[in-house]
Amino acid sequence: MTHHISPVRDYVLVWLALVVLTFLTTYVAFFDMGQFNIVVAITIAVVKMSLVIWIFMGVRYTSRLTKLFVVAGFFWFLILIVMTGQDYVSRNWLARGHMW
Repeated sequence: MTHHISPVRDYVLVWLALVVLTFLTTYVAFFDMGQFNIVVAITIAVVKMSLVIWIFMGVRYTSRLTKLFVVAGFFWFLILIVMTGQDYVSRNWLARGHMW
């Protein structure tokens, strides 16, 4: 069984992208976009997660079965995000007069 060895350049580029995306997350946090703040933050987080999984974890060079399990894990993550969002939206925050 052979293993693919990624060039150092790939790791450096992904690391730089992760650093830039982290700064972008911080930069965007200072702007009030209403309900879209969380959408932008989660989108940036998903892009960072995808880079880590695809490059650092080496999924790019693995078998189809491994890729299937990665997609299944991502799908499970989406289910949890949707369920959390539904819980958050369904609460009656204004009836109590405060958020905490």
